[in-house]
Amino acid sequence: MTSVLQPRECKVTKKTKKSYGFFLRVEKDTAGHLIRNVEKNSPAEKAGLKDGDRVLRVNGVFVDKEEHAKVVEIVKNSGNSVVLLVLDEASYRKAEKEGANLEELGQKVSKRKKKEQQSTLPVANGAITAVPQPRLCYLVKEEKGYGFSLKTTEGQKGLFIVDLASQGAAAKAGVQDKDRLIEINGKNVENDTHEEVVEKVKKSGNHIMLLLSNEETDRYYTSLKMALSKENANLKLLPHKPRLIELQKGKNGYGFYLRMEQNTGDHVIKDVDSKSPAAKAGLKDDDILVAVNSERVDALDHESVVGKIKQSEEKTTLLVVDKETDAMYKLAQISPYSYYYKVQDPAPAKPEERVELHTEQKVNHKPRVCKMVKGPSGFGFNLNMVKNKPGLFINEVQKHGPADVAGVENNDVLVEVNGVNVMNEPYDNVVARIKESGNKITLLVCSKDAYKYFQDENIRITDSMADPVHDTSEPPAYTETSAAESERTSPEPRERASSSSSSQSAASAGADSDSSDDTRF
Repeated sequence: MTSVLQPRECKVTKKTKKSYGFFLRVEKDTAGHLIRNVEKNSPAEKAGLKDGDRVLRVNGVFVDKEEHAKVVEIVKNSGNSVVLLVLDEASYRKAEKEGANLEELGQKVSKRKKKEQQSTLPVANGAITAVPQPRLCYLVKEEKGYGFSLKTTEGQKGLFIVDLASQGAAAKAGVQDKDRLIEINGKNVENDTHEEVVEKVKKSGNHIMLLLSNEETDRYYTSLKMALSKENANLKLLPHKPRLIELQKGKNGYGFYLRMEQNTGDHVIKDVDSKSPAAKAGLKDDDILVAVNSERVDALDHESVVGKIKQSEEKTTLLVVDKETDAMYKLAQISPYSYYYKVQDPAPAKPEERVELHTEQKVNHKPRVCKMVKGPSGFGFNLNMVKNKPGLFINEVQKHGPADVAGVENNDVLVEVNGVNVMNEPYDNVVARIKESGNKITLLVCSKDAYKYFQDENIRITDSMADPVHDTSEPPAYTETSAAESERTSPEPRERASSSSSSQSAASAGADSDSSDDTRF
């Protein structure tokens, strides 16, 4: 019976910083990991993925019974190319009904693929060796320049390193003779002319970041039909490293302030007490915070980062960089978080911390469509923004108000108003849209974690991803009588400690707010 079931193997390859063009989700009362929202002309569509397909294997690993968060993680860790073994919706339901062994189904396909993948790995003395990688090299100009020349080679793409000075800046940074140049300061130059590349080198000033490949690496990535990029680069040659700081809270807290600089969005360590746990652990003034307890935070607002640190209660682990290291990584256009995962061991030492991280990863990334009717006190929420940060978020959702009943939550990011995407619209324009809606309004919202996920994956948020609509067609019965406007202009949130000896902070917002958020720990 099950012999008629034919799984399909789809190799999906995307460009760097682009998406595969599909949405992977689990749905209520529906088995399996579903392919949804396959975009037209996307890598997913070209590879043969179809809406409703169930993913059985990812890169040869059987995932049908795995936690959804784990499956997502495997796909994300595949870089720019992933191999999915899928079964169409009708066949999957048929297999379920007949009790077919889905792990055995398509196993031959998976084994063949694994053998093909192993045949492409480099071999020395009969053993599989380390996979070759492109390299990021950070050069600091010396008195005689960078110490290399560039030339083109007939019949080969790109420019190549020649005339490498043995004790020059390039050689010291790990550049090798005959290396092929892929990127300069995070920008691909493979299709640039010799003159254009030389001009970019000259304009770099005294520091330059090069992404390089050699003949072996080119051959390996060509065999897999994968693009070379900084996302799969070896970072071990970079001279400046992020630092992992493990803190145990003292009687007066950790002993530092965290400030969000509004002009850069960086979360900066300030006023480290000289005898505090922070100072003893090696935390320094002006360090820039990258991650809290293995979770990247550079894209979060100040309040969210404060929350991550407070969740840890008596201890926390921070990934930080000094200004010089931060500048180097920004030149490469990658996050220091990449180094943390590629070079250091990212796993926290204690198993209970792993569990907490795994729990945090199981986030419902679905946006929500919320329909509501205005009540006596308006729609029952406030609209807010953070200075110099994109996007608008909702706060002060009135309990039992129209927004609350419709499913809107505090700190939701506002995506659409009445079907119009407002994520890039000015604050005043969005307020005007809400006011013009009259007594009824439809909002598309998502949580901050979901928003970060979609941004990282370069996925456009649409109402087709949402569950069935929360519709409050009648005004709710109110239990509160305090007036609340549906919109108001608000400065960026500012958080300060109530006293210098306390590790707790009291939130306040007012017209005299500084240009940065500042919290005592």
